[in-house]
Amino acid sequence: MTGVPASAAGGPTGGAQGAPGTAAAADGDTSEVSGSASGPATAHDGGGKPARGGKIAAAAVNQASVWNVANLLTMLRLVLVPGFVALMLADGGHDPAWRSLAWASFAIAMITDLFDGHLARTYDLVTDFGKIADPIADKAIMGAALVCLSALDDLPWWVTAVILGRELGITLLRFLVIRYGVIPASRGGKLKTLTQGVAVGMYVLPLTGWLASLRFWVMAAAVVLTVVTGLDYVRQAIVLRRQGMAERAAALEEKEA
Repeated sequence: MTGVPASAAGGPTGGAQGAPGTAAAADGDTSEVSGSASGPATAHDGGGKPARGGKIAAAAVNQASVWNVANLLTMLRLVLVPGFVALMLADGGHDPAWRSLAWASFAIAMITDLFDGHLARTYDLVTDFGKIADPIADKAIMGAALVCLSALDDLPWWVTAVILGRELGITLLRFLVIRYGVIPASRGGKLKTLTQGVAVGMYVLPLTGWLASLRFWVMAAAVVLTVVTGLDYVRQAIVLRRQGMAERAAALEEKEA
């Protein structure tokens, strides 16, 4: 990708500008890519004529940054949601064969959830699309599974309400305090996500005997972690807001002084 801006510029200077542009595209920063492609170093060639294709090169870099492996895995999770619902509800929703296929699609979604974020952070594939689509895909597949299980009377509705209410509430809370900072994902939150995935997966499978009893306790642990980590996020949000307001007040006092 670094060769694209170089060829658009027609010289070594354009090639030097191409590398930052590619890095910016990988980080989802389109403004830096446009700047490197259309700035003074790439706007003209050696003859003083405007370099053709500068904007096209920048657009190509931006588009490549969106269609990366991490985002493709996120898109796969979104596509799996309607397929999962169809498999869960097929033939009345209690056929072991269809439920096993539904579990397979749910497991694929959970596995891709583990890999896409890791790939995005490790290889600088973070994009604005990924930041928005990834949490939507996570909540869509989990919400679909919980609603289907409750609709089939396999899981009490209050469990679905607690888990989905917590997820939506924390998402809203993050947006409310984002002006003061970002609430990082905690170890408890990651354990909650893992436990929820295992518990829901066990309920999707047509288990019997002691495994059916075990899934009750796994789901109970998931509900407890859901509530506890939710309260912890609320505490962090309150602390973050207070710190942010104090810092703003101190900045204003210093400016007035």
